[in-house]
Order: sequence, then C-alpha cells, then structure tokens
Amino acid sequence: MRIGVLTGGGDCPGLNPAIRAVVRKAEVSYGDSLIGFRDGWRGVVERLTTPLDVERCRGILPRGGTILGTSRTNPYKIDGGPERAMETLAAEGVDALVAIGGEDTLGVARRLSEAGVQVVGIPKTIDNDLSATDVTIGFNTAVQIAVDAIDRLHTTAESHDRVIVCEVMGRHVGWIATYAGIAAGAAVILVPEEPFDIDSVCEHLRRRHAKGRYASIVVVAEGAKPVDGTIVVASGGKDQFGHERLGGIGNVLAQEIEARTGIESRVTILGHIQRGGTPTAFDRILATRYGTAAVDALHAGQSGVMVALHGTSIDVVPLADAVDSLKTVELSLVDDVAAVFLD
Repeated sequence: MRIGVLTGGGDCPGLNPAIRAVVRKAEVSYGDSLIGFRDGWRGVVERLTTPLDVERCRGILPRGGTILGTSRTNPYKIDGGPERAMETLAAEGVDALVAIGGEDTLGVARRLSEAGVQVVGIPKTIDNDLSATDVTIGFNTAVQIAVDAIDRLHTTAESHDRVIVCEVMGRHVGWIATYAGIAAGAAVILVPEEPFDIDSVCEHLRRRHAKGRYASIVVVAEGAKPVDGTIVVASGGKDQFGHERLGGIGNVLAQEIEARTGIESRVTILGHIQRGGTPTAFDRILATRYGTAAVDALHAGQSGVMVALHGTSIDVVPLADAVDSLKTVELSLVDDVAAVFLD
C-alpha cells in the first residue's frame, strides 16, 4: 500500500511523533511506502510532496511543529480544488491517506472519503474540541505550557498587588483555560461557552483584594465574549474556513478591570507559545498510539473514520461523529471547584 500523510490547521506539539508512528508502523509492519504532502491540504491540491521513510523520521519524536509543514487551506474554497486533489493522489499512486488535524482538516477528509478516497484521521488540536475522543494531540502540552506561565505570573502579581489577565488559546471552547486555570489556581476563569458579566468579574476581584489577597490571576480564553452591550471586542478578519482571527480580549479585560476596580492590572497573551516546543510525554505516547492505530485501520479496509481515545483504549469512530459538533466544556467543571479553588 502507498500511504500519503499530511498535517493541517494550526501546528501543535505531537505532530512529529504522530508522523513518525505512521511511517514506522506502515513501513516496518506492513512494508508500505509513504509520501508526505507539504503544508496540509495545499500540498494535495498543488502536488507539493516530500519522501517519507523511517530514516527521514529519525530524531523527530521530541521535536515540536511538523516536518511536513501545515496550512489552513480548504480545497473546497479553491476553484477545482477537490478535482486537483484527486488528480494528485492518482498521479502519485496514493492508495490511502492519513490526515492529522482538527475539525477543519478532518472535515475535508470526510468529504474526500465520501468521494471515494480511503482516509483515516488522527485528532490533533490544542483546543481539545473534537468530539468522539477524550483527548486530542497537543492539548496536554498546551495546558502544561499555560500552567508553567501562570505559575510565574503569580509571583510578579504578588510582588505588585496586581491583577494579571492571562489570555490563552480557545476559539470556541475553553478547555485550555479551564484546565490551566484550575491547575494554576486562577481567581477567575472565562470561557467561550458562557458570556461573562464584567461587573460580576470586577466585584469578585474587589472582594478578594478587600480580604487582603495580594494578587489575582484571571485566565481568559481568546474566544470568550462579554454579555452583549457591556464591553466591545474587535474582530481580526476570517480565515478560509470562516473562523475569526481572535486575540485581544485580554487587553480589553485588563483595561476594564483596572478602570472599574482601581486595582493595577496587566495582561499576558500566551499566543503561539502554546503551540511550540517539545511535546510532553503524554502527547508523545498518545500521538504514537494514534499513528499506529491509523495504519492498522487502513489495512483493515476502514475509511472515513478517525482514531480516538476512550478511557485508556484507542477506538475507531466515524469522522462524522468527530466533526459534526464541537466538544464544549461542561460549565459544571468550573462551578464544582469554584467555591474551593477560585476564591
């Protein structure tokens, strides 16, 4: 079998371990040949390829990013994109694809599978918002990076009796904000799943500082939004999949908190730091398990499916189950610990 491999969407720690696992499993266990498509679906549309084999994948296990490159290209937004993709696969003699990505990348994989391409998906996104799996590649590392940063923010906030707003990634869901906020002892956690009331946030911070608290950390997901009509957050345009380019809620929030409470406030936007660097041991292991399972699924004749973690088991689920709806944070996750840990 000749297998094509691509990584799409935003980069994240764990992509290289997944590529490595696919290549090793396919070549060593099945005698397959492999080809990499550069820059996600753009490589399939434009026939941008690179050889893949065990030798070329040596040493990439601890490396962040992706040796294949990535992009947010959507073939279905390009004139003749799907047809050109099919022509590339035929010209390169590709029998099956492994697509490593989030909802957008795997949404394209689903449509191509419906057109007759054998595709298996591997779930990757630091946002952890793909349905049908407990955890996606990159999430664990992103949370750890955020926790490490917030731990450092605590000490400078304490030294100056400040509020520090830490903006983390999370366009539609607040998994990183929730996990990092709980793990790092934040005073406030704001997520996209529920619009926040700036007055309630400020009142909570006033009460904390009136009790003699000398620092407060507010963790906010980039996609968190205020209740309509309270404060205004600017938009930064959209990508090919129609998503807003976010970033800026942290600055607005810090300004509003200082103006309303009189407490000196600062902001730290972690941004792409969360995507970069060495993957954690958890993400390396998860990516390795996903990669080997994806190749097994291809050789079992499966298509239009995604490998998924359920408890401690790796299962195979329909791509439709993964991409039809986002996996959002249950607000009870924050509410259950708020009284004890977030005061």
